[in-house]
Amino acid sequence: MLLADYQKFVSRKRCGDYAAVEVLIDIHKAIELAGLTDRQRQAIELVYFGELTQTEAGERMGVGQDAVSKLIDGATEKLADIYYYWAGHGEGYTTGGRIDG
Repeated sequence: MLLADYQKFVSRKRCGDYAAVEVLIDIHKAIELAGLTDRQRQAIELVYFGELTQTEAGERMGVGQDAVSKLIDGATEKLADIYYYWAGHGEGYTTGGRIDG
């Protein structure tokens, strides 16, 4: 999943890799469009963007690691739906197309 490689794309962006910039834009656009709950978004941000473990994220959120795992699972399903939609419509990362909007 692209989220697992998020920090690698950030590093590549810093080195001037324009393709990495497009991937990052698509990840953030997908998060915006996916209809995530506030808690799902927070879990994604802490674990993938903030590089915390699920346990550490849970401590910050006041929940257990299992709850963070469930939040991330639900969020990634919603994000996958966005990418499947884009793939079927020639948009987003999967085809290198851009997203209007």
